[in-house]
Amino acid sequence: MRIGLDQSQRLAPLLWVLLALFAMRVTGQTLVAFLDVRFLPSMREWYSGLLPYGYLLPAQIIIIALMVRICLDFTRGRGFFIEPRRFFAVYWLYFGYFYLVVMIARYPIQMVLYPETRWFGGTIPIFFHWVLATFVIAIGLYHRRHCRS
Repeated sequence: MRIGLDQSQRLAPLLWVLLALFAMRVTGQTLVAFLDVRFLPSMREWYSGLLPYGYLLPAQIIIIALMVRICLDFTRGRGFFIEPRRFFAVYWLYFGYFYLVVMIARYPIQMVLYPETRWFGGTIPIFFHWVLATFVIAIGLYHRRHCRS
């Protein structure tokens, strides 16, 4: 079944903006990590250290590739990510909500555990998790609107 082009295309600009924000984050961190760029925040600000950067960067590249594929499907109004799927309407959406709540909670926890970073120190990773969660939720809501019960 094909959903009207304008329905998916209305969401496409938001998805592209979220993708661009995340891609800029990955690019900025890569420039700091490998080229020691001075006009951007230090690596300490970009990187929470939870995952070694040697694993984090390839994971981020995979996420960007998946986001590009999703954005292309929404822009064209056809493809795997456009067809209504219960998985995206339920599990993907609830994962997005859970992810966002956890990342929102992470901010005050960061401020309590590391008061020297108030208000914006170490928040780059947190903010961009909000960006990713928003992307996931937007896809889930699209599918929820278009799935038949």
